[in-house]
Amino acid sequence: MKSIHLFLGLFLFCFSVSNGQISTDSIASDSLLQPKNPGLKFNYKQLIIPAALITYGIIGIESDAIKYWNSELKEEVTENIDKKISVDDFSQYAPAAAVYALNLAGIQGKHNLKDRSIILATSYMIMAGTVFSVKSMTHIQRPDGSTNNSFPSGHTATAFAGAEFLWQEYRDVSIWYGITGYAVAAGTGFFRMYNDRHWFTDVVAGAGIGILSTKAAYWLYPYINKKLFKSHTESKVMISPFYNGDQGGLGLLYHFK
Repeated sequence: MKSIHLFLGLFLFCFSVSNGQISTDSIASDSLLQPKNPGLKFNYKQLIIPAALITYGIIGIESDAIKYWNSELKEEVTENIDKKISVDDFSQYAPAAAVYALNLAGIQGKHNLKDRSIILATSYMIMAGTVFSVKSMTHIQRPDGSTNNSFPSGHTATAFAGAEFLWQEYRDVSIWYGITGYAVAAGTGFFRMYNDRHWFTDVVAGAGIGILSTKAAYWLYPYINKKLFKSHTESKVMISPFYNGDQGGLGLLYHFK
């Protein structure tokens, strides 16, 4: 029960990062030709919780007290496991995929297809670059002893990047989309521990990196759009790269006229 309470706390703690005024204004059409939305306005207060999560994870690399807590939590979470459940390999992508699914269902988000894809691709590139770099520098052994690339959790970073993306796109429609996305992300982190693939500090740091990567993508979006996508002609293809430390690839989005 302690582990369940802990992850509920992590979920609520991370979701509080994305608080804001919920607008009752109607959402514009998702046409690729609709006027572009501004990026997320920078506010240093938005850095506090992601930075705290990342800092906790980094401190845990050397802290004997946190290492002991990692071991205790591992024993509790993995106790009496009959077999591993690989749902986290899929749930990590669910929050981001939900943005596109909701639009296909006719529930319009903040940005159109091209703009949101630029933001998501930027987020994934920041997140993947950060996760890969930190894994290469830290060489932390996984709880199951399989490899030395445990810190931070790439699956968790991917899930929380998607959860923040879902929150930013749909917070003006309903707060429940964001809550659901963050719940799925927290569940992904839990199953990374349940499957004995990550320590708690790996998961916490991954959550912070994921959230911060998406926030940074929204902050950078106006500049990226201005510098790299000056043309107002209709875009048909968007390639979104991803890498979570274990898996990598390219996602292809195609707009049919």
